[in-house]
This record gives sequence, structure tokens and C-alpha cells, in this order.
Amino acid sequence: MSTTYEATGTIKLIEDTQTFGSGFTKREFVITTAGEYPDDIKFEVVKDKCDALNSVAVGDEVEVSFNVRGNEWNGKYYVNLQCWKFSVKSKAQAPQPGTMQNSVDDDDSIPF
Repeated sequence: MSTTYEATGTIKLIEDTQTFGSGFTKREFVITTAGEYPDDIKFEVVKDKCDALNSVAVGDEVEVSFNVRGNEWNGKYYVNLQCWKFSVKSKAQAPQPGTMQNSVDDDDSIPF
């Protein structure tokens, strides 16, 4: 029996889909949790769920439902956080036209 876990955070990274020789596909993404000590947590989706990540973007806040999966290969042990469902809590704010993302001083001085 596997236990289901949930995590909420902002999408930091979405990788391209990986296809293996057997036809198996997986796609990884990273969320950053909120709080005093934020964590970057990597999840994976497999098979037909890979395309579901096309509906989200970096900066979106999501809630992820996942299982912890472990396996052994050649005497080494691996743990994956396998996402089986996610929902978008809020979409990333698009920058307003005519505004700058980063503030830059007008002079050419180095900031350190």
C-alpha cells in the first residue's frame, strides 16, 4: 500500500520529455515551496501524464499529489517522487508592457 503526499509551491523548472529505448517516457519538474526555509523539490510524471505539463508555466503556483517510489539497481538505491495529479492554484503574472523585470542603474558601475 502506498501513501499519497501533497506539496504546494511555485514551478521553478520544467524539463523536456525523455523517451527511452523501451518506449517509456518521463518528464521532470521542480517546484519551490514557500515558508521560512523554502525547498526546491523535483517530481516526475510518466507516460501519458507528460503532456499535462504543457498546461503550466514557470512561476505558476501548483499543488502536487505524489507517491514516493523507491527501487534498487546494481546495488544502489533510488527514490523518485512520482506525481500523479497536480492542480494550478494561480497562474504566473505576466509582466506589464513597458515595465522592466530587473531594475538596472543608469550608470555603468559594478554593483559590488
